[in-house]
Amino acid sequence: MDYYNEISRGYNQLHFGGQQKKAETIKKNIQLTGLLLDIGAGTGQVTSLFEDSAECIALDPAFEMVKQFSGMKVVARAEQLPFRDTCFDSVISLTALHHSNLEIAKREIDRVVKKNGKIAISFFKRAKNFSQAKTLFREFRQIDSEKDLVFILP
Repeated sequence: MDYYNEISRGYNQLHFGGQQKKAETIKKNIQLTGLLLDIGAGTGQVTSLFEDSAECIALDPAFEMVKQFSGMKVVARAEQLPFRDTCFDSVISLTALHHSNLEIAKREIDRVVKKNGKIAISFFKRAKNFSQAKTLFREFRQIDSEKDLVFILP
């Protein structure tokens, strides 16, 4: 988390291009609407790409990152989402969950998303917990996206 606070000013320049491609892949494959939670949103620049169809909340554990987002934001970790059960229509997370305890984060996502809610997660293929992600998200549709695998439900 300290690392991301330290690089927050230059984060978009370093990573936005790749994140934007993943967001476009998601948007081509699923319509995300309603109240949307972006877990590991960083600066929220990618979150803003979904504001045309959803009311978005950017969540990140690094305060210096998420404070750059002009919309609704929350400083928290994926393993402890500070929201009531079944309150989100859509949940996304782009290349962030490999930093979390994946099993706990998945439980939290399942808890906060509504029944029949939509979920889109990209996961870094070279992450040490990639095989665990493939197992935990096995019921999701999988789309190859260069360095990541995108999991989409439904």
